Parts: sequence; structure tokens; C-alpha cells
Amino acid sequence: MVRVVIQIPCFNEAGQLAATVAALPVRLPGVDVLDVLVVDDGSTDGTAEVARSLGIAHVVRLQRHRGLAFAFRSGLEAAVRLDADVIVNVDADNQYCADDIGSLVAPILRGDADLVVGARPIAQINHFSATRKILQRVGSAVVRRLSGVDVPDATSGFRALSRETALRINVFSRYTYTLETLIQAGQRRLVVGSVPIRVNPPTRASRLFASPSDYVVRAVGSMLHAFIVYRPLRFFLVPASVLFGIGAVLVLRFLYFYAMSEGASGHIQSLILAAILVLLAGLLVVAGILAELLAINRRLLEEIQTAERRREWRAGADARFDVPARFAQPAGDIVAAASPARRRG
Repeated sequence: MVRVVIQIPCFNEAGQLAATVAALPVRLPGVDVLDVLVVDDGSTDGTAEVARSLGIAHVVRLQRHRGLAFAFRSGLEAAVRLDADVIVNVDADNQYCADDIGSLVAPILRGDADLVVGARPIAQINHFSATRKILQRVGSAVVRRLSGVDVPDATSGFRALSRETALRINVFSRYTYTLETLIQAGQRRLVVGSVPIRVNPPTRASRLFASPSDYVVRAVGSMLHAFIVYRPLRFFLVPASVLFGIGAVLVLRFLYFYAMSEGASGHIQSLILAAILVLLAGLLVVAGILAELLAINRRLLEEIQTAERRREWRAGADARFDVPARFAQPAGDIVAAASPARRRG
């Protein structure tokens, strides 16, 4: 039996949730059970109550607002506990066309992909400014470079994951999961696919960023963080190479003037600066090697973590999604409720 869980992270979406849920498909080809899971990220407008009134079978409520990335991660755990074979993430503002969920799920059901990202027609979206379109293209290109994953729309939140991918993926960012998970998937050699999807007219302004400059700062920070975590040696080798190159040029400059019989007089400062730069380059190389060793240790710990998740997140282990130990700070951060089961399919 194939079960798909559609998770909807929400923050103060009481006015949008009904339309989003109504647009969801009732059946999908090759799927026996279709469930809906709402993750209420500490909403203050009664989003969780609205979800229950809509007959949503599974609602996870964070007692305080933790951000989209945390809500996404909490939803993955809850979906795996529901024995999901495939997890689909949908934004609560009904940004994406829900009729394309079948296209997202199909490659995973066929075994062709572990993670599938919906690619929006960025150039054709009228409510995207020219600046945002450029940033989307540049950001996706950078993520492709860092991750080795060929995804044309890296910031799209409309995506589907296999159960195994949900067990293996970590989300450390407090901002968003979109970029980090792709870089991580590339590093873990997961098969990432992309399918074209459609979008609906906007229902409200984006809450993820206040302005294009804010988006750039946050996105760059997320990518740098992921790059340091997953490619530490390369991260440190780049500035080390630059510093070493400048130092080498200064040494050659000193040797040139020395060979021209001008002696060292007047150029000793260049030699001192070169020595400092080469020393800094060496320190960065050492830092990169140590970071790489830590990264190897982290990968081993992630394998242990994945095995532990398989044990802890087993289907039916916790029908009310009680708070795992690692989420228990502060106590009672997550409250879950299940209304009478309503399954689609």
C-alpha cells in the first residue's frame, strides 16, 4: 500500500488554509492513501482550529513560532511516523497549483528520484519583479554549483521527498529549508529531480523576506553555512589559495628587485607582508583539514542518526506525535492533536 502525506507548514494562515486544502487532490495515480498534515508554527489566529474544522486528520502545533525551516522539519518527522512513503510539501498560501502534485510524486513512485522539486515558470510570473527574477536565477545557479544538483528553481518550496530522504535530511537553518536541503542532498548523493509546475495568483505578500536585499543576505548566509558544513576543505582552500598567491607575488617582487642589484633596502616591507599572508594561508589550510575531519565524523554521526530515526520514527510509534527528546527545549514546545481520521484515496 502506497501512502502519500501532504504537509502544509502554516503561520497565521487561518484565512488562506481553507482554499489551500480545497485545492488539494482527492486521489493520485498509484497512491492508495492520501493524507493531509498541517504544521501550525505557533499561529495566533486559530490556524490549528481552522485545520481541524476542515476535517484535517493530523495537526501538529508548535506552541511558539519557530520559523519555516523548523516547521518543515517537524512535518517530515510527523509524516514518517504516519508511515508515509512519499511526503509532499505545499505552501499554505496556495502559491502552487495543487493539480501538479501528481507530477511531483510520480518520479519517486517510479524509483527515478529521491527528491523532486517543482520548477516555477519564473520568467512568466508577472507578480515577480525583475530584480526577484534575476535573484532567483542567480541563486539557483549558485546552488547548482555548490551542490552539483541540476535544479532550475532551487528556492521552490513545492517538492516531494521519499520516506528514506526524509529520514536522511537535516535542516539547520532557521530561515528556510529550500537551499540547504538541496546542497545536502547533493552531498549525500541523493537523486534529485525537477518537474515543471504552475503557480496561482498571489494571495498575499511573501513573509520570508522584507525586501530583495533582505532575501539576498539571508540566502547568501544560508548557502555559506551549508557550504562550510558540507564542503569545509574547499571553503577554506579558496581564501588560502588567494592569500598564498598574493604572498607569492610579493616574494617574487622582492626577489626581482634584489636580483636587479637594488638589494633588500626599501622592499623589506613586501617580504614581511608576504610572510604574513603565507602564514595565514597555512593556518587556513590547517583549519580546512580539521574541518574536513570533523565533517567526516559528522557524516558518520548522520548515518547513526538515520538508523536511530528509523527506530524512533516507526509508523504508529506515536499517534499524537509527542515531542522527541531533542525537541524538548523548552518543554512542551510541540503540541499535537489528531482529529477523527480522514483519509483521501
